Amino acid sequence: MAEEAKSSGTAKRPPLAATLRRVERRAGALASASVARMDETLPWFRALPADQRSWVMLVAQAGVRSLVEWLRSGGTAAGTQEISDEVFAAAPRALARSITLTQTVALIKVTIDVAEAEVTSLAAAGEEEALAVAILKFSREIAFSAARVYARAAESRGAWDARLQALLVDALLRGDSSDVLASRAAALGWADAPPVAVVVGRTPGGDITAVLHAVYRAARRARVEVIGGVHGDRLVVVLGGVADPLVAAGHLAASFGEGPIVVGPAVPSLDQATESARAALAGFRAARAWPGAPNPVAADDLLPERAMAGDSEARRALRHDVYGALSRAGGGLLETLDAFFAAGGVLESAARELFVHPNTVRYRLKRVAEVTSLSPLDGRDAFALRMALTIGRLDPAS
Repeated sequence: MAEEAKSSGTAKRPPLAATLRRVERRAGALASASVARMDETLPWFRALPADQRSWVMLVAQAGVRSLVEWLRSGGTAAGTQEISDEVFAAAPRALARSITLTQTVALIKVTIDVAEAEVTSLAAAGEEEALAVAILKFSREIAFSAARVYARAAESRGAWDARLQALLVDALLRGDSSDVLASRAAALGWADAPPVAVVVGRTPGGDITAVLHAVYRAARRARVEVIGGVHGDRLVVVLGGVADPLVAAGHLAASFGEGPIVVGPAVPSLDQATESARAALAGFRAARAWPGAPNPVAADDLLPERAMAGDSEARRALRHDVYGALSRAGGGLLETLDAFFAAGGVLESAARELFVHPNTVRYRLKRVAEVTSLSPLDGRDAFALRMALTIGRLDPAS
């Protein structure tokens, strides 16, 4: 019976009991030594603000306490995750945003190196090897715990970013003030590199997070700065710092669903991107009227369709930038266009109607192309010119 009682008492004692008491007594010194080693070996750690360094000290102290608890439990699977997670619970979540996962691994390595170097002085006689193995196993649990912390932080940040981007897209489409756009963009870390353009297409469907992830992956490959959001059945992407938004949109085309992809005009900054968004949305609604349109297509190339669909900005552009420009240029350009279209595009017939030499008509048509960037000899451009003449004469005073 005495032997059974003795055996039972021995079984209840935690493993490495003598070593545990020594580790507990030296916990504070061990944490301080770890932080001192970090300061010596990690230049980026020395550059941290004082408050963040103090957070790391708290984590180091919690790590030593957790090591003690882990040793006391015998390093069994039960409760291991909870014990290791308590290490990072000592620091605010902001620490995960200030220090990268790579840097955290470096901090863990330094702490473990210090603990391993102190094994001889920490362990009771005959328990050195057991303590070294225990520290090695515990370091693995701490590494997994760090990965969990950063995974949760990434998920939380991703969900928050997705909400902010959705709000920014909504603000763009509503035409909110530039202050609202700027504040939401700043929260997302938007650099606002000029020029800025808005791209609208159909969403491929499925989980919104997965849709936006595909957009950002394509944007990284193309080295394009983007903010994206799903608005109903439309995928809206804001491009920043791209010399040619149409080319950049082509790199992202695979991230959109079937149908037209329309690129709004480039503007100098995000606070003016509402204009680009309006044009892109109007172009997206009207694009089906031009079955042969390139994809992606510029919203400005859809001015005739947009005007016919009731877009007031497209009507203004055709009236002012095309009809108005021809009217201001003079030189018989409007009359020449009328005659050319009435003759079915036959230059000689237009010349006879105007009582001028065919070369004069050629010269005037060339001037039309210079003034408006639309060539009467191109079927698509001729359509836009005819629309501009019609709209301009319906409302010549505007």
